[in-house]
Amino acid sequence: MRRPQDMDKPPLAPNALLDATLRAVPRRYRLPELDDAFAPALDASPATTLALVIEQARAALARGETPDAALKDRFTGALARMVREAMRADGGDPVFQAMVLRHRAAPVREYASLSARADQDRRTIHAAVNALAHPGKQQRLGAGPQREALARMHAYAGAAAWDELHEAAQRLLDTPQTPASVGGPPPARGLTLLLEHPALARLRRLDTLASDAQVVAYRRLWERYGPRSGSASAVAQGVSSRRRGEAAEAQATQAIEALAQRLNAAAGASAPYRVVTSMRVPAAIPAAHQHAKSEWDVVLLGQSAAAGETADETPAWNVCLLVEVKASVDAATTDFPRLLRGLRLLAHADKDVVYPFATRQGTVPLRGAALCALPSAAAALSRTVLYCCDAPAEPTPRLLGAASRMQLLSATPTLDFAAALTAASPAGVRELEPVWRALLEAPGWRAVLNQYATLRQVRELMVHTDDLVAAV
Repeated sequence: MRRPQDMDKPPLAPNALLDATLRAVPRRYRLPELDDAFAPALDASPATTLALVIEQARAALARGETPDAALKDRFTGALARMVREAMRADGGDPVFQAMVLRHRAAPVREYASLSARADQDRRTIHAAVNALAHPGKQQRLGAGPQREALARMHAYAGAAAWDELHEAAQRLLDTPQTPASVGGPPPARGLTLLLEHPALARLRRLDTLASDAQVVAYRRLWERYGPRSGSASAVAQGVSSRRRGEAAEAQATQAIEALAQRLNAAAGASAPYRVVTSMRVPAAIPAAHQHAKSEWDVVLLGQSAAAGETADETPAWNVCLLVEVKASVDAATTDFPRLLRGLRLLAHADKDVVYPFATRQGTVPLRGAALCALPSAAAALSRTVLYCCDAPAEPTPRLLGAASRMQLLSATPTLDFAAALTAASPAGVRELEPVWRALLEAPGWRAVLNQYATLRQVRELMVHTDDLVAAV
């Protein structure tokens, strides 16, 4: 209902109403601009001190100045404090401690390397065993020791008993072959290839390393972080997270649908606005799709007087608002580079083409000219992109992003420093100066150098779903 003081004002046009609604949504995740006034409060925490120092270094470089030695000393001192906190036996960071253990212990490094490709190796060996001992192949053999040996091989592969599988295959290869029954025995070449396959050797070595004391400690650290991948707990956690995500997306969709209804009412015409979900970018757009966002959670579409039509006279649509639903600020910050690449992908559309986009509501034709007009610069997104989140705003927001923190901690000099903390003569903070130099000079550290500016941009685009509903 319009307020009495607004009764004499003309209603807003739909585009102006959309802009006004977006401006009216409270931005409870917004961050202040960092400056020297924050220094006393932030110095109590090494992570927030690092955020301040990194932002001051970025600002100095932007002015063409070289950050001074005092700033470097604050950086290395804060990084050393953060490492010591993370290495505490009680209340430390198990992920970082696992990284340090992997860095200094050769068996752990080998175990981690083999674990990274273990899933693929397991699939490879299962395929090789099925080629020799699939139950269907067993049935084509008559009853006897060969059929029993194949059954054992298949069972060992299913149980991930790699040493036993190797022994069973070797015994079968060494057994004199009897005259072939229907289907014949497995060929010696196939057994030899299985026995000599590098994937089987890696899996056997992985099992051997699993009992090493340092590897056991490494695995326990990861278990403190969360359930092992593929375990029942991990699966249950994944199901729960997916349900929460679906509920959050449904709530955001309802809010945008309510916004579309308001815009339609203001337009005074036949529903020129609509909402679609899970909008997938077609391969026909001529640009690289790799690492770019190719599916958008919720999209507000609108028609205009300039809208083209498809060959069957179906009206085409323009993108008015792209909405992504995230569980946390960290998730949105991690997603932001993909989002920017996704916008650049859309901007490569041919302005004279109408593209079919698949959505949960069916295929929707979108005008290439409108896609080309979407902003792709991070500073120009406020009228086009929203991140919706249902997490509460933190009383004291983290000013050092999770990805930046991890890059600082996983740098080789940082790991060397952390490993030395357990030695008789720990390294001094000067050992961390290479991280400072990399931060200022290395292209691979640009995201960390710009981390606070990026974090502010992302949080500026974030709204709590309840606030969006209330504003609409």
